Amino acid sequence: MKIRLSTLALAAFTLCAPLASQAQTEIQWWHSMTAVNGEWVNDLARQFNESQKDYKIVPTFKGTYDESMTASIAAFRAGNAPHILQVFEVGTATMMASKGAIVPVGKIMKDAGEKFDPSDYISAVAGYYTAPNGQMLSFPFNSSTTIFYFNKDAFKAAGLPTDKAPATWPEVVAAAAKLKASGHKCPFTTAWQGWTQLESFSSWHNVEFATRSNGLAGLDARMKINSPLHVRHVENLANMAKQGLFVYKGRGNVPEASFVSGECAMINTSSGFYGNVAKNAKFAYGLAPLPYYPDVPGAPQNTVIGGASLWVMSGKQPAEYKGVARFFSFISTPEVQSASHKRTGYLPITTAAYQLTEKSGFYKENPGTDVAVTQMIRMVTDKSRGIRLGNYVQVRAIEDEELEQVWNGKKTAKEALDTIVKRGNEQLERFEKANKGR
Repeated sequence: MKIRLSTLALAAFTLCAPLASQAQTEIQWWHSMTAVNGEWVNDLARQFNESQKDYKIVPTFKGTYDESMTASIAAFRAGNAPHILQVFEVGTATMMASKGAIVPVGKIMKDAGEKFDPSDYISAVAGYYTAPNGQMLSFPFNSSTTIFYFNKDAFKAAGLPTDKAPATWPEVVAAAAKLKASGHKCPFTTAWQGWTQLESFSSWHNVEFATRSNGLAGLDARMKINSPLHVRHVENLANMAKQGLFVYKGRGNVPEASFVSGECAMINTSSGFYGNVAKNAKFAYGLAPLPYYPDVPGAPQNTVIGGASLWVMSGKQPAEYKGVARFFSFISTPEVQSASHKRTGYLPITTAAYQLTEKSGFYKENPGTDVAVTQMIRMVTDKSRGIRLGNYVQVRAIEDEELEQVWNGKKTAKEALDTIVKRGNEQLERFEKANKGR
């Protein structure tokens, strides 16, 4: 009888065990992070999952930012969208217009009873993802900005100072010439060329990228990047390319590999590249602010936000949204934010996280790691608050196509920029017509 009871008890336990595990609510998170940043995303999910027993974050890599956005639209239409979708900053206007597809993060946090005060977040970050009515629409996650990286070993070999980077574009040209003379085949390159050489360039020099406060003030914005200063800058880069001082290495973040390998000695790219450099570069390196033209009044101003935010998709259960809110609260804590900032180079999205990082001595021990923050927290103007334009994924592709024509010597800077404005405005007009009155 005892044996039979024990057997029954064991059977009952076996049956109950799966039920207990099923009580945990799964939260699907689609993202676009690879390599060291992909490891970071997986670690964040694991840390949250280990911190409590009610929810399980399941991170899934869904390809590049463009690919994951496309996949999420298809999934939403099919009724199986993820709970959380990582969207890069150029997709913000598109997501804002997708009213029925998303639930504002401000509402998610309030409904779940989680403490959430947008004023806790760095204003330049929070402001970009906030609607005109003051409600935060998406959750700032891997917020970045553009900075300058340089290879100190290559600088030393070329007889250049290693304690500071070139601060102006004329200094970049002079440094590139010395690097080439010392045998370096790729003195300078740039990643995310539309973001670094047009968008950030515009805000850094306090010139309009587009009308209507670069799109933040309305859907009827139109591009203005064929100004004399933009033409001058692209001509400057084209001349560098002809002399072998600037070597184009491809679209997106593809050129970053050429810096980590030591092939290219200077690069403009995301602050979020820092984690890769810190882990994989086999040489001494430095981080510095973006170069600027010293004769431009007011330059340097401030850089604009990059990276991505987390959007919450509609059609889920209240219990699931509670898990999303709990996760957002977890990754917002100063300790988690500071650790993420130190590891990746992405901005600490809250003031408390920045202060905690500063107090820890990290910036003193790792000179230049505060550049992204100091570039972003300067006083902003209507020309430098950020860029929020519709169909901007398509506009970025146009920028790539046209700039490549310049680097190949097939178009002048003026011709390419005029074409970007013309083709870009067609995309903006299309978006405006599709979303007017929403």
